[in-house]
Amino acid sequence: MALDSKVPQGPIADKWTDYKNHIDLVNPANKRNIDVIVVGTGLAGGSAAATLAELGYNVKAFAYQDSPRRAHSIAAQGGINAAKNYQGDGDSTYRLFYDTVKGGDYRAREANVYRLAEVSANIIDQCVAQGVPFARDYGGLLDNRSFGGVLVSRTFYAKGQTGQQLLLGAYSAMNRQIGRGKIKMYNRHEMMDVVLVDGKARGIITRNLVTGEVERHSAHAVVIASGGYGNVFFLSTNAMGSNVSASWKIHKKGAYFANPCYTQIHPTCIPVSGDHQSKLTLMSESLRNDGRIWVPAKLEDAQAIREGKKKPTDLSEADRDYYLERRYPAFGNLVPRDVASRAAKERCDAGFGVNKTGEAVYLDFAAAFVRYGTEQALIHGDHNPSAEKIDKLGKEVVKAKYGNLFQMYEKIEDENPYETPMKIYPAVHYTMGGTWVDYNLMTTIPGCYCIGEANFSDHGANRLGASALMQGLADGYFVLPYTIGDYLSDDIRTGAIPTDSPEFEEAEKSVKDQINFFVNNNGTKSVDHFHKRLGKIMWNKVGMARNKQGLTEAMAEIKALREEFWKDVKVPGKGDTYNEELAKAGRVADFLELGELFAKDALVREESCGGHFREESAETEGPQKGEAKRDDVNFAFVSAWEYKGEPADAVLHKEELEFNDIELKTRSYK
Repeated sequence: MALDSKVPQGPIADKWTDYKNHIDLVNPANKRNIDVIVVGTGLAGGSAAATLAELGYNVKAFAYQDSPRRAHSIAAQGGINAAKNYQGDGDSTYRLFYDTVKGGDYRAREANVYRLAEVSANIIDQCVAQGVPFARDYGGLLDNRSFGGVLVSRTFYAKGQTGQQLLLGAYSAMNRQIGRGKIKMYNRHEMMDVVLVDGKARGIITRNLVTGEVERHSAHAVVIASGGYGNVFFLSTNAMGSNVSASWKIHKKGAYFANPCYTQIHPTCIPVSGDHQSKLTLMSESLRNDGRIWVPAKLEDAQAIREGKKKPTDLSEADRDYYLERRYPAFGNLVPRDVASRAAKERCDAGFGVNKTGEAVYLDFAAAFVRYGTEQALIHGDHNPSAEKIDKLGKEVVKAKYGNLFQMYEKIEDENPYETPMKIYPAVHYTMGGTWVDYNLMTTIPGCYCIGEANFSDHGANRLGASALMQGLADGYFVLPYTIGDYLSDDIRTGAIPTDSPEFEEAEKSVKDQINFFVNNNGTKSVDHFHKRLGKIMWNKVGMARNKQGLTEAMAEIKALREEFWKDVKVPGKGDTYNEELAKAGRVADFLELGELFAKDALVREESCGGHFREESAETEGPQKGEAKRDDVNFAFVSAWEYKGEPADAVLHKEELEFNDIELKTRSYK
């Protein structure tokens, strides 16, 4: 299958404006006769549903949570990027575009990224108008802070709760349309399959998670906004319910996947403490604005700390290795996430880790307390403050900026981060890969769109910090509402899509057959048993460090695990009632298929990139030893999956950095 990205011709700065001027539109009277399904109501889905309904479309929105307010977007902490240049420090649309492409290891689609940077300023205005309480400076203007991988301050934030506040803004916009009857909201409903009629996406099959009822829903277009698939590793920073199923269902019906092996490993997470854990907790990257990352400079000190014989505060400055500041002086602690993650793993692998497992480094705010405390003392007129006063004033400033994050850390770790440095370690966070989409955000299934983290287009091999919220809201508020009209303009005379067609009957039967299999299978092991085993395979052999042998073994192990799952999984309860284990079983079944494709993609890619280090092709010389080689072109491995078979066709998708036409080369992996 040849892929057509539909990227417009012309200079990259003019593509989006010129494109909007020439695409087909649906007039307001005709919008009233067109239905759109939106699966997922986080930032991407919520903003899309609200905007499409505001325009006049009839929207059906689906969320497996009990409210859109529970979408995982609520967990985002640090901020959202926008090229408004409020600081006057040289920011611009082009610089945001450049930083995003560079942060993605030059593997994103440049036209999509430039559009993202172009509309970013509008996002902030939109959210301020909705009442999102962004932080403000002393004069009342919106405040900014820095994130990794950039040399300017462009990240707007609401303390450490930015995702929550942005989601409440989108949710309020949705609620207005729900009240008007333009959005019909289906909470506690999970998409089980997509329905294709004459090759077009015309509806979905859902399961009511409360009653167990399987339902048919039709529409003229389907929008997938279901987030990422980091939980294929079992332990990740994602909510436990986050899954790949909506994306995987459309994948198995013909929507290609791209870059499935590119997962962001976030460097600032609370370390793993044992096998009892079900998820990991993110500490916002914003903490690296003021926290300094270090490990003991001597192996004997690291060993003493692990054994409890020394405390980090016992070590002098000379005995500490601030390794990011030493290796990357221009960026220091604010290096991109992939660089920080690989550097932390390298130090811990070398024996300098500081927790009992040896997999943690310190994030220390002592210097920030002194810096802020001294400044505050001068502001208060005290030119000879005591050390105690400086410490007290400094901690008050840090508490005002990051207090909820410090509180969360203390509750989890039972350590006061104001008195002893935080311990952090990389963890699976965001997924750059996902469903392949063209410039319109349409998948390879006509009428099926994919937005936000669920698609692959904007982040290459590593997401730039604070760009996830930016992409979700850009897609939902300012991109999809334009591009979907170009497709729906052909449906103004189609009429309502009936749900009594053979296609709907077949899809519903397939869903019910799977449900019946799970509840009737006489297995002996729980769903979590298989999920944990998958996660260990993924982290150990398909995670940060990869090699050909490990990836080949992982593919075989995942295939064997999947076969064992279908034979020996035990799902208690029934299918016609609330059954969380049943819902989980379907999601893990999809993870077991995705995992093998994930490993196959990683095997094909022999370069190191993003947070992933491929041992066979790593550089061993130069000031950034161990960092990835970078190609001159972008690659997206795109695959189609044959259900209950092997991955079928694959396409190597090549985009020139000079923004020329797309060149396609086809290979087959059998």
